[in-house]
Amino acid sequence: MNKLTQGVAIAAATFALAASAQADDYPSRPVEVIVPYAAGGGTDLSVRIMAETLQKYLPNSTVVVRNVPGGGGSIGTGQALSAPADGYTLGTGAQGPIALLPHYGSTTYTLDDVDFIAMMGRNLKVVMACKGAPFSTFEELIDHAKANPGATLVGNSGAGGADHLAIEAFGKISGTSYEPVPFGGASEALTACAGGHIDAVTSTPAEAKPHVESGAMKPLFIMEAKRIDTFPDVPTAVEKGVDFTWSSWKGIIAPKGLPDDVRATLAGALEKTFQDPDFVKKMDEMGEFVDYRDGAGYSELAHADSAMAEGVIRDLGMYGMNK
Repeated sequence: MNKLTQGVAIAAATFALAASAQADDYPSRPVEVIVPYAAGGGTDLSVRIMAETLQKYLPNSTVVVRNVPGGGGSIGTGQALSAPADGYTLGTGAQGPIALLPHYGSTTYTLDDVDFIAMMGRNLKVVMACKGAPFSTFEELIDHAKANPGATLVGNSGAGGADHLAIEAFGKISGTSYEPVPFGGASEALTACAGGHIDAVTSTPAEAKPHVESGAMKPLFIMEAKRIDTFPDVPTAVEKGVDFTWSSWKGIIAPKGLPDDVRATLAGALEKTFQDPDFVKKMDEMGEFVDYRDGAGYSELAHADSAMAEGVIRDLGMYGMNK
């Protein structure tokens, strides 16, 4: 072996030993989780609860949360995915930035850049009839939409977002069409619904519950495979013969290339975190629906939603519009 070859071999062995030691010692410094939204929102609050709990299961760890808002979540998500793949910078992988925004051409990353570590939970979706709506059941909604194509006004929390695409996708699968009405957030959409300015609205059960209890709105169907405890008497589209489910989700992601030992440590700690009774209790009190899935299950859901969203976005003529 000549000196050059010997030097390369020694350098490679040294690097391998250093990488192994780093993985064995992980974590040896604080682990940062980037939230791609402003502080105080549902995602931010749930990730802070997660970070506090994760420290119980990640040996000798300090987990800190950093908010990087902007671009509908794409800026913070991009930062997380462009960080060194060492396990010390993680991201909050939300449906919008990961499965929707890349199709608009407004991200520095694609779905293929994401390492899905573990899914934390989902925000379920319910469609409600507004004050004065000409329908009050699932069947009446479908009949009205078919008799009046594109005339049923359905509010959502923002153009191109999850609630908007949900009703578009539902229409595509059910053979109906609607007129989406975007607002500057869920609160505005719900206010318009309660005031009778639109016909229906897509919302989360937690957001909808007080309006349903006051009698201002009536839930028509849940976008789940099975009924939910919040509205046990409200049917799902699936049980009515429309094979459609939709929800917003979030979990923990990382850039691809994590050392195997680091990834395994993270995945194991997150599995315990998301099944921790205290964590589940706190999330339930916030109206958050905990739905732990391992990396494979998380990735499968993200890819399925991305494919569905791409079809809808192309139909709307919005694909790649922000390139």
